[in-house]
Amino acid sequence: MPYTANENRYNEMAYNRCGRSGIKLPAISLGMWHNYGGQDVLENARAITRAAFDAGITHFDLANNYGPPYGSAEESFGQIMKKDFAPYRDELLISTKAGYDMWPGPYGDWGSKKYLVASLDQSLRRMGLDYVDIFYHHRPDPDTPLEETMAALDLIVRQGKALYVGLSNYREAEAREAAAILKRLGTPCLIHQASYSILDRWIEGGLQNAMREEGVGIIGFVPLAQGVLTNKYLNGIPADSRAAGHSRFLNKDSIPESKLEIVRQLNDLAASRGQSLAQMALAWVLRSKGGIESALIGASKVSQIEENARALDNLTFTDEELRLIDRISSGDGAKA
Repeated sequence: MPYTANENRYNEMAYNRCGRSGIKLPAISLGMWHNYGGQDVLENARAITRAAFDAGITHFDLANNYGPPYGSAEESFGQIMKKDFAPYRDELLISTKAGYDMWPGPYGDWGSKKYLVASLDQSLRRMGLDYVDIFYHHRPDPDTPLEETMAALDLIVRQGKALYVGLSNYREAEAREAAAILKRLGTPCLIHQASYSILDRWIEGGLQNAMREEGVGIIGFVPLAQGVLTNKYLNGIPADSRAAGHSRFLNKDSIPESKLEIVRQLNDLAASRGQSLAQMALAWVLRSKGGIESALIGASKVSQIEENARALDNLTFTDEELRLIDRISSGDGAKA
């Protein structure tokens, strides 16, 4: 049966202005870093994507090397677009990135104009799209002049292959410089994608303030700390979890008992707010004072989309709750 989107999909989702632009981001966006690769079940990814759009999530985020294998997440998304979302293309904000290794040789990595232009051409073919809404440089390149990398982003917009451009994983000084170059070129930086969660606050102060001053929005990836800020690890590390497997991004050593105790205390606070830990963690990154424009979540099943979307039911924190979250996450404990 052909997919028909929920006609009430825009009633519950919040949409936030992205920097100084005309774009509004859904408060929760869907990332396809995991669970969309060639080793994953396409029908599950398809169900997750449908559930997300039905909940008002309009922003889908990819990268050239998401998989595994590299490129397969874009290929899967291309199939989902063709089967389900072609009629809704103008309601979607689709992004992809390049900057990490993608193919062998000197032209398949980092930030040269040759790599970025070629990579996006490949991404568009994999997804079956004429353009993406946002194209990111995925990480700074220490060897390529920043002017060349930003000129490539500007060129891509002028070629009609992307509507907007963004940065990811840039530190404050280089992000300011990149934004200034793009502004001079006439293609302002729309957005910065950075890791951000209760347990990972490196953007606070420097980068966050800099991007506000430059008129650049921020979307935070891994706001649930790759599942650590959910109920999954409350009783230890399950045998079927990513941390128990062979992931190079999350393993048992990165979740010591001291961190699990922090997670349990945060879970108690979430329960007192009438939220799951995941919902509170998302509400925290989206809080009105100090938050960001959108939380970029991943999902391995539809129920996670449904649970996370309900985080928007309570985005308000008391000053005492915020102080308590600070104490717990610093390891000082709930009773300190």
